[in-house]
Amino acid sequence: KRNFHYKWAMVYNHSPFLFIFAPHFACNCSSILSRYKFFTMSIAKTYDPSQVEDKWYKYWMENKFFSAKPNPEKEPYTVVIPPPNVTGVLHMGHMLNNTIQDILVRKARMEGKEACWVPGTDHASIATETKVVNKLKEEGIDKKDLSREEFLSHAWEWKEKYGGIILDQLKKIGASCDWDRERFTMEDSLSEAVIEAFVHLYEKGYMYRGVRMVNWDPKGLTALSDEEVNYKEVNSKLYYITYKIAGEETTLTVATTRPETILGDTAICINPNDTRYTHLHGKKAIVPVVGREVPIILDEYVDMEFGTGCLKVTPAHDLNDYELGLKHNLEVIDILNDDGTISENGQHYIGENRFVVRKKIVKQLEELGQFVEAKDITNNVGYSERTNEVIEPKLSTQWFCKMSELAKPALENVMNDNIQIHPPKFKNMYRSWMENIKDWCVSRQLWWGQQIPAYYLPTGQFVVARNLDEAFEKALAIDASLKKEDLKQDEDVLDTWFSSWLWPMSVFDGVTNPENEDYKYFYPTNDLVTGFDIIFFWVARMVMAGYEFDGRMPFKNVYITGMVRDQKGRKMSKSLGNSPDPIDLINKYSADGVRTGMLFTAPAGNDLLFDEKLCEQGRNFANKIWNAFRLVKGWEVQEGTNADNQLAIEWMQERINQSVIQLEDDFSKYRISDALMVVYKLVWDDFCSWYLELVKPEYGKPIDKGTYDATLEIFESIVKLLHPFMPFITEELWHELENRSGDDCVIVAQWPTKTAVNETVLAEFEVAREAIVGVRNVRNTKQLGNKDALVLKVRTSNTAIYTKYAFPIKRLANLSAIDFVTDKVEGAVSFVIKGDELSIPLTGLIDEGENKAELEKELAYTKGFLQSVAKKLSNERFVAGAPEQVVITEKQKMADAEAKIKALEETLASM
Repeated sequence: KRNFHYKWAMVYNHSPFLFIFAPHFACNCSSILSRYKFFTMSIAKTYDPSQVEDKWYKYWMENKFFSAKPNPEKEPYTVVIPPPNVTGVLHMGHMLNNTIQDILVRKARMEGKEACWVPGTDHASIATETKVVNKLKEEGIDKKDLSREEFLSHAWEWKEKYGGIILDQLKKIGASCDWDRERFTMEDSLSEAVIEAFVHLYEKGYMYRGVRMVNWDPKGLTALSDEEVNYKEVNSKLYYITYKIAGEETTLTVATTRPETILGDTAICINPNDTRYTHLHGKKAIVPVVGREVPIILDEYVDMEFGTGCLKVTPAHDLNDYELGLKHNLEVIDILNDDGTISENGQHYIGENRFVVRKKIVKQLEELGQFVEAKDITNNVGYSERTNEVIEPKLSTQWFCKMSELAKPALENVMNDNIQIHPPKFKNMYRSWMENIKDWCVSRQLWWGQQIPAYYLPTGQFVVARNLDEAFEKALAIDASLKKEDLKQDEDVLDTWFSSWLWPMSVFDGVTNPENEDYKYFYPTNDLVTGFDIIFFWVARMVMAGYEFDGRMPFKNVYITGMVRDQKGRKMSKSLGNSPDPIDLINKYSADGVRTGMLFTAPAGNDLLFDEKLCEQGRNFANKIWNAFRLVKGWEVQEGTNADNQLAIEWMQERINQSVIQLEDDFSKYRISDALMVVYKLVWDDFCSWYLELVKPEYGKPIDKGTYDATLEIFESIVKLLHPFMPFITEELWHELENRSGDDCVIVAQWPTKTAVNETVLAEFEVAREAIVGVRNVRNTKQLGNKDALVLKVRTSNTAIYTKYAFPIKRLANLSAIDFVTDKVEGAVSFVIKGDELSIPLTGLIDEGENKAELEKELAYTKGFLQSVAKKLSNERFVAGAPEQVVITEKQKMADAEAKIKALEETLASM
């Protein structure tokens, strides 16, 4: 009867013939349904996600199921999305990460918590500025010709047009974010939080400006932190070059991977313990090409085994060389422009690209007779994470944040598990980085981002302030004659991560307004889901920021996902062409199918080897659930209760109870993939393969209402357990199983509660199931038809179980009778269940000779199996070290094997 009005309207509008039923419709819908079955619409044969997913997502949105507000009657559950770059589109890593977050949030919502999942995007300084610069180039506009304000106008226009693409794509996978709370790291209030944090750190003495060696991106034209450099092993060359000794005819040979930096050499360094070069102590070398005389210095830093044991020192272009330069008071000559071309300090090749010069200078050295050879090597080369440009070490004036004090509470509270990392193996990685932390270069030579709140006086002095007015007040204390327009704000912007590290607080305006209701209720957050590759970029810094600016942890748990790789183990990327488009996968396999497909092989912290067949498996799982629903809803129901089905009902309910307990354990340990498999097996194996087969009525006959109602109740419990993993099909089934409206949706249905499991029911049913499987195996191995009923002979001291479960055993094993015997059954094939011997007489059904040969083969195999188990149990180390349950299981295997051998030997003897 459900949806009858809608179905009637559809038929009425398209079939004038059926208009004759209209008078009856108003009077007796039940009568019409019972008499004219062809009138009602049938359930779709196959599940069509295209008719379901957009419908239910729109419904959830319109009815504010994702919205969260402070509610003192509920426990808060908060997750902040790792904000994707506004330049980004959905990739497989996002798909995995956000699916896991959505599972956690949906489960918490069903548990009655005030679930708040805050979405948002990151302004991604380098990536976005690069995109905008390239777009302007296509339009014939050079950034250099624009003012800062003009460029930012273009950048904001680009952001408004393209910045929300990835968030819209997240909706396609079912992400149940509170979209009313969407934040952007450069919106006014979040930028205000960034400035407040900078001023706070400066006033504590943690923020300083100085000349330091930094990682320089010649393409992005900005400094980078160590964490923004990706090191790749590349095929390279080691160039051997001779340097003349001043005033002598002798030479020394050095080896370098960067011959272009010869132009900036200011020393040659040798190990004082290297006897090969003792004669060079105190002398000078002449740098090829430029003819500069430089000292030969002594330092044990030099590795005597690498290259020739002689090191050319270029303090302006190598961090270690810079340290040597400071130690030995060497001249620093910067021979590179910001864009990676040779500067005037290089004297030669001015304005030419560094890699072009590398080839040219090698050729010039050959002409000078000072090039020896080039050997092929593999070398770790640093690349910019954002532009993929080779990084150039460069001396530069930058802003830095002292990290040593900030790191102390952040390290302590992770190591003592106040903040828990899952899986815990990543704690060592976290600790290693925090114990060796370096000061953070926070300034970037860009325009897109939060401008550093430092204001310079004409004298070069500066003040740090929240705004120009505050800066002017501070500047007047230095020079009372100043005018406001005399102040000039620092041109640089802050590192994008400097806004991201405030994210759990700033999304609730907690940095600037810590007393607001949202912040006090939703902070600290509960779970953070992220990849191991940004533990240092983001996770550690958020922990530091949490304790520095709030005095509390920013989150309680960190769930680390692995990386999505292809079947060859390669990281999925568009450049390699090995990454599918997640939206294309969703269109092909459904959102539910892709979500489950991603999780089938996604153990916490381990990389996921993705195969599109996993998504196909996910889609097949959805179809399996749908077909089970069609089967149940297709049953004709009559009043009454079939007592024979009660055992199956009771068993299935206990399996659900058992699964709920296992799910809670898996979720508590963030084993999300394992949790999915618990539900998958419950549905596919227990519900579909066993329960429905046990209770379904014979063909053409009705089912009793008692069994039908119990089955619907079981189905509803399963739908609840499935919902966090497969939100769309479960919402559709929830409304198909029963006529529901308004807020009665599975998204807010109560999560099944843990109850004590009746282990006796499960153990007894397992005996019955093994008996059924045993009979089926006999049929298969002996090639006996399924239509012919067999007789099962049972020799046991516990007849109660087989008597109690006689109906399900006889039905699914197709038995005409179950007889209890005290002696060995001759002419039968036997199998053992927990010491009981079950036999099927085969006289007249099979060839006796073949049967004997098979029994002898099985006996030999079982004896070998028994020997292997006995060997394991005789190993004292195994028995002492293995978990108790493992030892118990092995002993049970041994007892079963011994009983089976006895039964086989008796059977063979009787033959």
